[in-house]
Amino acid sequence: MSRSRLGQSKLVAALAIAACAGVAAACERKAPEKLAPVASAPLDSPPTAAPGAKKLVVASSGSSVKFLMDSPLEKIDGDAPDSVSGELFVDPANLEKSTGLVKVDLGKLTLYQQKRPDENGAYGERKKSDLQNEHARDWLQIEAKDGEVSAAQAAQNRSVEFRIERLSELSATNVLSMPGPERTVTATAHGEFRLHGRQAKKSAKVTLAFSFDGSDLKSVRVKSVEPVKVALAEFEVHPRDAAGKFVQSVTDVIAGKLKGKVASEAPISFEFTAAR
Repeated sequence: MSRSRLGQSKLVAALAIAACAGVAAACERKAPEKLAPVASAPLDSPPTAAPGAKKLVVASSGSSVKFLMDSPLEKIDGDAPDSVSGELFVDPANLEKSTGLVKVDLGKLTLYQQKRPDENGAYGERKKSDLQNEHARDWLQIEAKDGEVSAAQAAQNRSVEFRIERLSELSATNVLSMPGPERTVTATAHGEFRLHGRQAKKSAKVTLAFSFDGSDLKSVRVKSVEPVKVALAEFEVHPRDAAGKFVQSVTDVIAGKLKGKVASEAPISFEFTAAR
């Protein structure tokens, strides 16, 4: 075989080996994160309310939204008091047809953390970390950043929304047939959840504590029975620098320098009252 043919054969072999190595590396890579669909605009209220529905307005005062990210070395909890607003359309004779739109203002969110040296140690005092709160605002992109986050985008990101489209698994469907001024029902609320410019179907198990004056519905206190789990990666909530630029995926950073310090999900609990 001539030298030129031998050189060509070696080149082909090298390219083949490189190609095989590339295929193998691709096979070893993690599957891409499943992203929730893009939300092109804030969520609208459900198009129509049931004929017998009563409009109830959510009172921000006294409302509460909290979460706890429990990881092996750190506990990070968030508290957003007086942050809920919106409207409910409740049909007391047929609760299944009740709908609504509930919003949470992330600008009122404050983060706290507890640390421990290892998995066998005790957690220290719960403290507010200014740096942790700055990072949370950067990850959520709720503040305008020149060239990265517009004022309009930041305003949209600041609002988390849940459009309630139906109720199921009700302990009672006709609250009018129940006795007394205070009537409590358990249910599961289903609908669209929007966070950080993306939206997905979510459900929440809740208690509905109705207050009546005779036969007139006055208000309902809504409280989550168990936390609603929100995966950060699904809604593109990733580490970003002070300028708002993407740094690394939350999955990669949790597997690396923040291993044991940050969880991949934020389990959310909430409570609010809506009244006529």
